[in-house]
Amino acid sequence: MKQLFLILFSLVVLASSAQDWKTPAFNKHGWDINTPNSVDKKKRNILLISEATAYTVALVGLNQLWYANYPKSSFHFINDNGEWLQMDKFGHMTTSYYSGVAGIKAYHWAGFSRKKAIWYGGLTGTFFLTIIEVLDGQSEQWGASSGDLIANTAGSFLSIGQALKWNEQRIQLKYSYKPSIWAEQNPEQLGENHLQRALKDYNGQTYWLSFNVKSLLEIQSVNFPNWLNVAVGHGANGMISAYQKKEDCNRRRQYLLSLDIDLTRIKTKSKALNSILHAFGFIKFPMPTLEIRNGKVYAHPIYY
Repeated sequence: MKQLFLILFSLVVLASSAQDWKTPAFNKHGWDINTPNSVDKKKRNILLISEATAYTVALVGLNQLWYANYPKSSFHFINDNGEWLQMDKFGHMTTSYYSGVAGIKAYHWAGFSRKKAIWYGGLTGTFFLTIIEVLDGQSEQWGASSGDLIANTAGSFLSIGQALKWNEQRIQLKYSYKPSIWAEQNPEQLGENHLQRALKDYNGQTYWLSFNVKSLLEIQSVNFPNWLNVAVGHGANGMISAYQKKEDCNRRRQYLLSLDIDLTRIKTKSKALNSILHAFGFIKFPMPTLEIRNGKVYAHPIYY
């Protein structure tokens, strides 16, 4: 349930980020020439009320459906950095990153100055996820995680740093999933159906850093595709539980190199289609992939 709330929050963020707020027209100083000189109070109020409502609904729902069933405790930390070969940390980083990307667009839309829009908006994910860590830290069943806090902050700063330097996201965090054979051996932790397993089965998940070739290399040719990316991925397999146990079969990491498509750079004549493409821009596009596992290289014609 907790993972479901987090993914629903992320989907709301992605949907908002896909909206055509206004295409920035950058001047020599690197910010939208159409940005007003002062904050639009109406848009600011809409933004702040929407954020407050989303946070309140998510946190009250989490507290009632997740934390309320477990005893409270004084605030404390736990060390869960060794769990699931750190795959859960990549999930935190990705959620925080996309929250930051959407937040920057939203604060820019509301008329905030360039730096305020980047910093206030970019820290959106860290703010929300830190509140969840506070709830974890007050629950006897769990505890706040320093690793989660670091991952949340790293995701935010990936979005903030690129916005400050380039005014765009040339490097994206992405996600892909394919069913694994391990979930059936521990459905309580890894999921009982395909939807739950897409969120909870770290064996089937891969997290990617996807680099846009044209923007990073600053290729000027109009014929070079601006949607072509190169991605490096990290996954894990053979995990039935959070930590190594006898029943785990060849618990291992996977490192991947692949091509990718940046759906957010594809423009069509349909605003609806553009929004759909941009909303699913966080998904790594299935492409031919090289995998390094246990010191050996494997080639996949298509990798999800």
